[in-house]
Amino acid sequence: MPFRGLRKRPPKAFPVVVSTLEAEMEFSCEVKWKGKDLFDLVCRTLGLRETWFFGLQYVVKGMRAWLKMEKKISEHDIPKDKPMKFHFLAKFYPEKVEEELLQEITQHLFFLQVKKQILDEEIYCSPEASVLLASYAIQAKYGDYDANLHEPGFLAQVELLPQRVLRQYQMTADMWEEKITAWYAEHRGIARDEAEMNYLKIAQDLEMCGITYFPITQNKDYIDHLLGVDAKGIHIYSIDNRFSPKKSFEWSNIRNISYREKEVTIKLIDKKAEVFKFFSSQMKVNELILQLCVGNHDLFMRRRRVDSVEIQQMKTQAKEMKAQKKLEHQRFIHEKQLREEAERARDQLERQLFQVEAETQQTNEALLQSQEAVELLAEKAQIAEEEAALLAQSVAEAEQKRQLLELTALKTKEEKGLVEQKLREAERVVMNLVKESDRRSKEAELLRQDLQKAREAERRARQKLQDVTQSSQPPSSDYLQQLSAPNIEDFGFEKESLKLDVGDLDLKRLSLEIERERLDYVQKSKMFEDRLKELKSEIHAMKHEDKKLGQLSDWNQDARQSGSSLGGEVSTWINTCGNKNQDENQWPWSSQPLNAVSSKPCIHNNLHCATGEKHFQIISTSDSNNARADAQKTIKIQKHDSDVIYI
Repeated sequence: MPFRGLRKRPPKAFPVVVSTLEAEMEFSCEVKWKGKDLFDLVCRTLGLRETWFFGLQYVVKGMRAWLKMEKKISEHDIPKDKPMKFHFLAKFYPEKVEEELLQEITQHLFFLQVKKQILDEEIYCSPEASVLLASYAIQAKYGDYDANLHEPGFLAQVELLPQRVLRQYQMTADMWEEKITAWYAEHRGIARDEAEMNYLKIAQDLEMCGITYFPITQNKDYIDHLLGVDAKGIHIYSIDNRFSPKKSFEWSNIRNISYREKEVTIKLIDKKAEVFKFFSSQMKVNELILQLCVGNHDLFMRRRRVDSVEIQQMKTQAKEMKAQKKLEHQRFIHEKQLREEAERARDQLERQLFQVEAETQQTNEALLQSQEAVELLAEKAQIAEEEAALLAQSVAEAEQKRQLLELTALKTKEEKGLVEQKLREAERVVMNLVKESDRRSKEAELLRQDLQKAREAERRARQKLQDVTQSSQPPSSDYLQQLSAPNIEDFGFEKESLKLDVGDLDLKRLSLEIERERLDYVQKSKMFEDRLKELKSEIHAMKHEDKKLGQLSDWNQDARQSGSSLGGEVSTWINTCGNKNQDENQWPWSSQPLNAVSSKPCIHNNLHCATGEKHFQIISTSDSNNARADAQKTIKIQKHDSDVIYI
């Protein structure tokens, strides 16, 4: 017998996708599984123990329905899609979320579902409450507010407020973000589960939270009422008002709920009370109303009974977990504070370190600059010492020069006095020579005129003698004497000084006398030239010394003033002499220009005065080669552009 027939065939299965509000789960369900089997599998997967609040919802023909726990999945009127799709949602709501929601996962699932209902406007929420709830939602998602991390615009992609609230106020997204961030910053230190619980505690006070609405009618004609089912009972609302019920039936006052086809009947415990009947749009809606009523009624009765052991254990565990989480959260907050303090201390130390490093760098730079300054100052000090030594040496040399110049100045004063005296003597000699030259010029002119007259008389006498000789009649002696001897008084000579005969002897005697006077004049001129040469050498020596004294003007002021006064005296003398003559280039005693007669070269003697201002030149002229009787001697003193005296 083959073993193939003994093998157990795998059960038939079909895929199922269960979606929560933040994730999707895929399962493989057996055909014989009931709704409870799939539900328990999902709860185990989520780690959920408070299963009585939740259910698996599906959509059929546009209407939402809940998976029945005791009925096979395949027997439900579910679209045969592969995979089958279910939504794991809260089916029943607690009366007090803080007391009934024990597990964190339960609380988180309720938080997600209520937030979605508010954003989808299934639950009405005022704008103020919407901003507050949004701030808790941000706290639960992002943790504590940090200005460095949560920069402006970090909520731009997050849906936080219902569209109705956004349309109600003319505010920009940045303005809403600013308002939400202001509340968000105040929730610092709140943990995620605590933020979600605060969200749920605010939301449960909203009028529409936890209520499932169904349209109903009382006369089958048209829908004029809404039936609301929640954890406290059944409420009848008008079609346009979902906040304030017209009638309310608490679970404690309801005795029985039943439906037949489209009609639903509510019987109260008080038999005298009127039975409330209404009609729904279809029978499936009545089935859904009955499921919700039964489930909420069971939870209502469970809350008022003693908790079971499982519930007590769960509450104890929840309390312990909450206490532990609170302790951990406090420890976390403490550690976070310590970490923040440590980070602040670290940042402060880093800033101090950076500051110290900057100060150190500045100090090093300052030290380098100081070292450079010290080296520069040392170099400057060395240079200053060398300069001081040089200055001291210069001062010593200057002192020596000053003393030498003082001595030289004293000597120069004495020598200048001598020079002035010699210049005065030279001036007197020049004046005497000029006068003598003038007198001799006049005498020479007179002699020249007399000589011309004598020659003319001799020529006439010779002519007469020749005429007489040719006529062969010897003249008488008286007549010859008259012809050869001119009248002495006509020539201007005195009888005591000159006696002339008619012959050549008288002429030779006159020529010898004129030559003797000329030689005497030449000798005197040579003596004067020698004297001028001596003065020239002395003046050159004085000029050389004055040039040395001019280099230190502060120390030779007296010597330079003396030189200036000497030059001024000579210049004054020259100007005085020059102004007396009508012609600027001719002295008053000069009758003819220099070298008017002789064309021989002149003998020049320079006279330089050590005044630094004026230069004079004395020039003497003579004709030493002309020994004729008609020799002429002229002396001229002339002022030149370069302050030269011409003689």
